[in-house]
Amino acid sequence: MLQKDSLLEWRTIYSNVMLGLEIKHSKTKENEEYVKELLKKYGLYEFKDKYPSQLSGGMRQRVALIRTLAIKPKILLLDEAFSALDYQTRMMVTNDIYGILREEHITAIIVTHDISESISMSDKTIVLTGRPAKVKKIHTIDFDVPNRTPINCRKSPKFSEYFDTLWKELDVHV
Repeated sequence: MLQKDSLLEWRTIYSNVMLGLEIKHSKTKENEEYVKELLKKYGLYEFKDKYPSQLSGGMRQRVALIRTLAIKPKILLLDEAFSALDYQTRMMVTNDIYGILREEHITAIIVTHDISESISMSDKTIVLTGRPAKVKKIHTIDFDVPNRTPINCRKSPKFSEYFDTLWKELDVHV
């Protein structure tokens, strides 16, 4: 899943979500039912006949995620998936996506330059060196918060500790 949702403006939400299955020649009744269930489960079924231009940025990102989930991946790569969104939408979408990934039991690798996002969404954060990039350090992120969500993690006292540690690890000179 990329920075831009890459939805095809001339296709409905439903046909956008079905695109991966069409490309893989996996458009079966079972997979179509799975897609419908995902759309219902994540509040987009009533928009299935709408076009991308009729949705908010956050809804478009959920459609892009459901399109990705439709092919039942074992691992999901999110490459700066939220960077095109404004701050408030980004916070809500990260919360939504985090919940969907947990609910669907999908392992995700999230590429981001946003320290707060990496802390609040992850179990592990990997800090890379400059080019050519190598693993500099791996940090285990562990929050003891009930009903863990990215927003709840940001409220935890541990959040600022993790942030300070990662900031120092990045060795950014301002």
